[in-house]
Amino acid sequence: MTGKVVTLTEMPGIADVYAGAVRSALPVVGASGGRTLPTETLALEGLRVDTDNLAAYARATGLRFGDTLPLTYPFTLVFPIVMKLMVSKDFPFAAMGSVHAENVIEQFRPISVSEPLDIAVHAANLREHRKGLLVDLISEVRVGRELVWRQTSTFLNQQKTSLSGEPRPVPKPDEVPPPPLRAQRVDQSIISKYAGVSGDRNPIHVSSLGAKAFGFPRTIAHGMWSAATVLGTVEGRIPDAVTYSVKFGKPIVLPATLNVYADKADGGWDLSIKHPKKGYPHLTASLR
Repeated sequence: MTGKVVTLTEMPGIADVYAGAVRSALPVVGASGGRTLPTETLALEGLRVDTDNLAAYARATGLRFGDTLPLTYPFTLVFPIVMKLMVSKDFPFAAMGSVHAENVIEQFRPISVSEPLDIAVHAANLREHRKGLLVDLISEVRVGRELVWRQTSTFLNQQKTSLSGEPRPVPKPDEVPPPPLRAQRVDQSIISKYAGVSGDRNPIHVSSLGAKAFGFPRTIAHGMWSAATVLGTVEGRIPDAVTYSVKFGKPIVLPATLNVYADKADGGWDLSIKHPKKGYPHLTASLR
């Protein structure tokens, strides 16, 4: 944790958070535009899992509904608090339009559906990238004093930096992908359901006009939906203590058919989702 701990009395309302995100994107009123981060940690104690929401999450992602939380489900619990921090006046760039570039989840043991959860979120590691600024939003979930789950979500805000003049990596040519472990269809109805259960109603996922405003031809799937659904290929074979590292590639423009892959590697799994014709990755991930 960093700086002062601000304990919230209730989960932030996602509608209010998104209103703040829109305000932060406006000129003059917006984010600090500086190179500093909020110093406070936002905390919420004693959160209980809504089993109806968990069941709906399982339906939207294809994961099992059981007595323990799916590896990616706590993302939905911390997301409103992450967004509240990202729309604060001290955050260095606007949350709206920022790109979720990478995500690392560390699960130290399975989390029971019935356990009360204490959440803490802070920002760290603001740094330059060729395409803009990167920042990590670090979320920790505890049961009592025991750290059971930690996530580092890396967001990119596209802007000019001192690294912008660096040469671009040579793009790999499109290639026909190998036969997938499975082919998966995703459409707006699935993603709208995921938006409802996750709280992530970013317009790029649920509004054609919103998606076009940010440069997409149509709505796109959530990165964390793809990170969840690909776990279905190895469900039942994920260790109790595990690190799940995900890099997001080209967005999944809806509707889409996806090639899903899972390969054993280094005592764990390499997972990916690729375009079925051009072979470029929408997601690459490792479970270790």
